[in-house]
Amino acid sequence: MQTSLGLLSRRRFLPLFVTQLLGAFNDNLFKQAMVLFVVYGVYNDAASETIFSGIATGIFILPFFLLSAMSGQLADSIDKAKIIRIVKFCEILIMLVGAAGLVLAWQGYAVKLLAIPLLLLALFAMGIHSTFFGPIKYAILPQHLEKDEVLGGTGLVEAGTYIAILAGTILAGVIPVEIAAIGVVITAVIGYFAGRQVPPAPPVHEDHSIDWHVIRASVALVRGTMHIRHLYLAIVSISFFWTIGAVLFIQFPPLAKNVLTADKAVASLFLAVFSIGIAIGSIAINRLLKGKVSARYAPASVLVMAMFVVAFYFVCTQWGGAADGRLYGIGEFLNHHMVIPLLGSLLGIAISGGMFVVPLYAFLTTSVDKSQAARTVAANNIVNSGAMVVGSLIALGLSALGVSIEHQLLLSAAMCLISAWLAQKLHRACD
Repeated sequence: MQTSLGLLSRRRFLPLFVTQLLGAFNDNLFKQAMVLFVVYGVYNDAASETIFSGIATGIFILPFFLLSAMSGQLADSIDKAKIIRIVKFCEILIMLVGAAGLVLAWQGYAVKLLAIPLLLLALFAMGIHSTFFGPIKYAILPQHLEKDEVLGGTGLVEAGTYIAILAGTILAGVIPVEIAAIGVVITAVIGYFAGRQVPPAPPVHEDHSIDWHVIRASVALVRGTMHIRHLYLAIVSISFFWTIGAVLFIQFPPLAKNVLTADKAVASLFLAVFSIGIAIGSIAINRLLKGKVSARYAPASVLVMAMFVVAFYFVCTQWGGAADGRLYGIGEFLNHHMVIPLLGSLLGIAISGGMFVVPLYAFLTTSVDKSQAARTVAANNIVNSGAMVVGSLIALGLSALGVSIEHQLLLSAAMCLISAWLAQKLHRACD
């Protein structure tokens, strides 16, 4: 069997990989630059910062909930490469709006009245962009790759995605906001030209009809997918994972500032370490499974993830913050006597999380006919986005009730137990 990395030399995979990598990089460069500016430059209390972070997450997720059914139908009905070109062109227009918001924020001009609304509008539009690209990046793989290459290809896409998240996250924390404004536009342009190189991926069957009624199509798609037991178990397992992810990602910026008393570069470091871990887990699980799509290691992986979340919680509760309202810079933070257990537990969360979720995504696209792959991924995205909205609302509700950020981590650990139970049921049903 060809090694996964060998796919990077093939045109049937490399342009898609690069296009997805650049899109993920741009998403996170823009989103992180926006969130860090608001958290560190506009608000001054943990509750407001957590609420804004939750609102931003919800705005980005909402299009997945509303438009995934349409995106899945289009991806199964039209050449997927053609959709990629259209979506990537739209990204250029979206990032021009987002760049305008970042420049206004940099200038301090009408920040709350104009800059933040423009930033949130661009974030919502990027959510739409990702909604239409999401089903394609997984559903196109069974068309362009051999069956024994799909798990490796999926792992590479996930690893590349999180490496891109790492790069975008780190960059947003260290460059000025005006440079970020230029960067998101340039990246969108490069992504458009990369997307034009993706080989054609015409619909497997020509008889797909498209229901343009958003609500009816979403209900029908989820109902038509979730009644199949193995798909139901896989989708619900993934959804619980992303509910946990939503809670963690909402907490990271305010936790870094208010619990660990660290500056925005450290908040970026958190997300960077998380991204590295997901990438490592994505590659490691492919090596363990030797290319076979299986949920064999999913229950154990998510249980290990729960253990690391609990360890992360204990480290946070014992952390010694900076005195006199100061914030640790990256150098002081890395010299803290508890930094190794802190970053180690965070890395453990991410590695085990990557090992849990990657085989489940590969399972979705290989356990159905190729003509239904995009719709299956779209149905998964609908349920995932609903679960992430629930996770965001839970985080916001707990913050409103005065539950500390570090204690909210225990909720994430508890949800891992449910994911492990579901993954075990999937393993017994299908392996």
